[in-house]
Amino acid sequence: MREFESLRQDAETIVARYERKQAAMLPVLRLVQERFGAITTEAEEWVGELLGVAPSHVHEVVTFYTLFHQQPVGTYHIQLCHNIACALRGAEGCLAQLTERLGIRPGETTPDGTFTLSTVECLCACEAAPMLQLNDRYVGPLIPSLIDQLIRSPESLVSMPSSFQGVVGLAEPVLSKRFSLKDSASIETYVRDEGYQAARNTLTEMTPDHVIAEVTKSNLRGLGGAGFPTGKKWSFIPKESAKPKFLVVNADEGEPGTIKDRYLIEKDPHRLLEGMIIAAFATGCRKAYIYIRGEYAQPTRILQHAVDEAYQYGFLGKRIFNTNVELDIVIHRGAGAYICGEEGALLESLEGKKGFPRLRPPFPAISGLFASPTVINNVETLACVPTIIQQGGEWFAKRGFETSGGTRLFSLSGHIRRPGLYEASHGIMLRELIEAAGGVSEGRRLKAVIPGGISAKILRADEIDVRMDFDSLLAAGTMAGSAGIIVMDDTTCMLRALWYAAKFFAHESCGQCSPCREGTGWVFKIVDRMVRGQGRSQDLDALLGIATGMEGRTICVFADAAAWPVQSYITKFRDEFECHIREGRCDLSVASSKITVS
Repeated sequence: MREFESLRQDAETIVARYERKQAAMLPVLRLVQERFGAITTEAEEWVGELLGVAPSHVHEVVTFYTLFHQQPVGTYHIQLCHNIACALRGAEGCLAQLTERLGIRPGETTPDGTFTLSTVECLCACEAAPMLQLNDRYVGPLIPSLIDQLIRSPESLVSMPSSFQGVVGLAEPVLSKRFSLKDSASIETYVRDEGYQAARNTLTEMTPDHVIAEVTKSNLRGLGGAGFPTGKKWSFIPKESAKPKFLVVNADEGEPGTIKDRYLIEKDPHRLLEGMIIAAFATGCRKAYIYIRGEYAQPTRILQHAVDEAYQYGFLGKRIFNTNVELDIVIHRGAGAYICGEEGALLESLEGKKGFPRLRPPFPAISGLFASPTVINNVETLACVPTIIQQGGEWFAKRGFETSGGTRLFSLSGHIRRPGLYEASHGIMLRELIEAAGGVSEGRRLKAVIPGGISAKILRADEIDVRMDFDSLLAAGTMAGSAGIIVMDDTTCMLRALWYAAKFFAHESCGQCSPCREGTGWVFKIVDRMVRGQGRSQDLDALLGIATGMEGRTICVFADAAAWPVQSYITKFRDEFECHIREGRCDLSVASSKITVS
């Protein structure tokens, strides 16, 4: 293991950031892989010795996360997104062209070691569909000339363009107000626009109880998907604790159809950091971790630079704004596991383990990270906090609808003319958002819409006159979720669309609970057989029965989320599914095999 000793100094620097050695597992493994190209058995033994854990535990972590490799990949690793949003815009055609041009199939490397081709689940860049990740760069939308350039001169490829499309129905933007500014991510730009003033006022003029009361008054709800009232969540953190208290930011954006957190981090990272300072003050936290999605390499670099800037300005560290308040922030990059967006799995991963959801109680507010009181909030949720302090809770609440205060960022993708990110009030109608994005292509008709990421139950075209707040969508039989809106026109085969959803959930199940592990795999096998023209008359009722058996019987809600597409697609489009079984074929496809030009 002598070869790994060259990494010891860097590895020990990483370890020093954490309360426990084992928590440095993911960044240390990434360090090894970046230096040596893969994580071998010898590397696992060295990491185990460094962190004080058994090599078998290191091995189970390496094999759990998709971004860790036990064998080297090519110089250029092409990871093509193969989920529903990209499929709707021609990902299958892209895959066919790449396979033919490179002479390899997914999972293989060219004989000269130049390219490795992989298909992956959603990379959360749905506005640029179809797209891929080349090493750590996002590239898209893919057109034939871009694929030619990729094969001829991969280094010449530029990252995909921004697709923030503006506000809908608002007098002025809130969350996106700085997106269009030059150097919007820099601290100089942020400070010139009254940045960190809300945090200064909070720390010098307010009490923690006052902050929580204002956030409660704002009707801010968790914008990661659950919609739990933020002020109430903060109030659960005990005021007095013998253990340190932690703030954890969930930046593990992975819900197919969702792009919002990436834009906030890339375009306005200091808004997030200011929200964190206020949240940490309100809950008594002196240490914060940002758990960011592993695939988000460029957002991680931008965010780390912003953290460094904030330290330089004295906005982080000790005696912030000449008060007794202190806050340190560590950015912790994930390693490829959708389940780590679930708060229990996120905490397990942050502690250097497999991303297995935790049994509750105890809840994180009492026993979370390192068995200490922990508050967990999504990026977008915390990004709202500076505005609430600046403008007041009542002002923010009025910008929303009923119990959902403020505005939020909506991600639109699929069969839509202007895919991208939009900001609007919670009270906007789904139809208004689709029309603002240009609707479906001329000559086509709207068929279905997923309103809140792939987990949300689908809506038919005649069900889109619904407000986009949490309660209205719940009453409509679906959910707001992550506000990832995926639009499907009348060329979409609903069986094929369900195939992509079933494939996703079967791939991403952590495997801890039997109903989920077996159920997701069983669902995908049946749907896959139906897609191949081998459907049976009993399949639809079997699928619905399996879905019912998965709901409410597992540690987390992943199994429920996997069941909801099955239930809604079959229930709302049963005639189409029955036609597939009867005819053994389909006249529609989820998208043209040709590469589309956006």
